[in-house]
Amino acid sequence: GFVATALRPFDSRVRACAWLAGAMSEHVEKRRRVGEGLAGVARPQPAANAAFSWSKGFDPQCPELRRAFEQDGYVLIKGLLQSEELKRLETAVSSDGGIVSHAYGRDDGMGRKTRLALWNQPGNDVTGMIARVPRVASTMESLLGGEVYHYHTKLMMKDARTGGAALWHQDFGYWSNNGCLYPDMGTCFITLDKMDKENAGLQVLRGSHRLGLLPHHMKGGQAEADQKRMEWAKEAGFEHVHLDMDPGDGLFFHSLTLHTSSQNHSGRRRWCFLVAFNRADNQPMIEHHHPQYCPLEPAPDDAILDPTTPLVDQSGKDFMNPKNDESVEKYKEHGFH
Repeated sequence: GFVATALRPFDSRVRACAWLAGAMSEHVEKRRRVGEGLAGVARPQPAANAAFSWSKGFDPQCPELRRAFEQDGYVLIKGLLQSEELKRLETAVSSDGGIVSHAYGRDDGMGRKTRLALWNQPGNDVTGMIARVPRVASTMESLLGGEVYHYHTKLMMKDARTGGAALWHQDFGYWSNNGCLYPDMGTCFITLDKMDKENAGLQVLRGSHRLGLLPHHMKGGQAEADQKRMEWAKEAGFEHVHLDMDPGDGLFFHSLTLHTSSQNHSGRRRWCFLVAFNRADNQPMIEHHHPQYCPLEPAPDDAILDPTTPLVDQSGKDFMNPKNDESVEKYKEHGFH
């Protein structure tokens, strides 16, 4: 008993020396890496989540969906709109008196233009129902963690060989200037055409919503995320993703997710339908060119194909008027966001 008791302080000193030697070795290795210009501590970026697929039994509340959104800053849902619904949407936007009649050509500051139409209230026609059906509105509520309302909708038309570029930015870089305090906002981006790298498909920096709001600087009428911060993010391992999407696919992305798209030099158009939402408890502090909180009236998922849903009903949608300079300037000074 005496020998064991006498040895205990010695054992403690041996363990302490072993720990100190290990710590010193680790410190020397860190100094070596710093001296060689290597990263001291790199935060690993998790692997990307796979796309989801919409079906009649799709559950917007499934925890896997929320986890993927919180990790990557977006989720891709394949087949969000079905082929017959896409046909109705195409007819609604392209017909006489349809959405394209409200189109305005936005100059990208680099010699190209993207046509867009923008409206603030969803309305009761086909385009309005897309914003109101559960697979869109309820999914966004699940991802943002609370009730949402319709902030605005845009039809973005990058036509073949003419479509302009969108610089790297976060949507909250614009929306924070509208009196929105919290970035609890997001967009559902639905493709009308096959979208890939060739026809100026959307690009994102995966996981970049976790960086917070980056400084933005105006460039050619657009707010561009600070280039140095962008370089740092890429050096830190944030993945630059070129998204490939089929017609009817839906991308739900966070307002802090960095994204961009290039000019369309291809012979294929790239049209997309974007619905922006704001959380109901994120009431903008000032009145501006988009609406304050207004409860979103839900619609059943079959409302898009319901023959009683009009293809086009412009009443109450509050369009940006491309023929009215005052209306255009109101949106232009905010980058049409």
